[in-house]
Amino acid sequence: MDERREEERKTVSLEVRWEGGSGRHSARVSDLSLGGCYLDTLGQAEVGEVVGLEIKMPSGEWLPLRGTVAFQHPGLGFSICFTFMTNEEQYQLTQLINSQS
Repeated sequence: MDERREEERKTVSLEVRWEGGSGRHSARVSDLSLGGCYLDTLGQAEVGEVVGLEIKMPSGEWLPLRGTVAFQHPGLGFSICFTFMTNEEQYQLTQLINSQS
C-alpha cells in the first residue's frame, strides 16, 4: 500500500472517546499526527464517516477534534483524517504531539 500521509505519525498510547453512527465508544490512539490518527477500538465506523473524538491530554483535559474515517480494520480499529480543525485545536494538538516521547 502506498504511503499517503502528509504528516509524520508518532507512536503514542492515549485515551480517547469517540462518537459516530454506531454510538459512543472508548478507545486508544496508537499513532498521531497533525493530519490524523489511528484508533484501536472495537467500535465500528464506515470509511467516509465523520466522527467526533476527544483525546485525553496529559493535563487531564479533553481535546475535541473531528475527522473522516480514512481506512478501517473491522474489529481492530480505524484511521482518521482530521478535518474542520481550528487554529486553537491545531495548536493544542501540536503541543500534545511534541509532549510525547
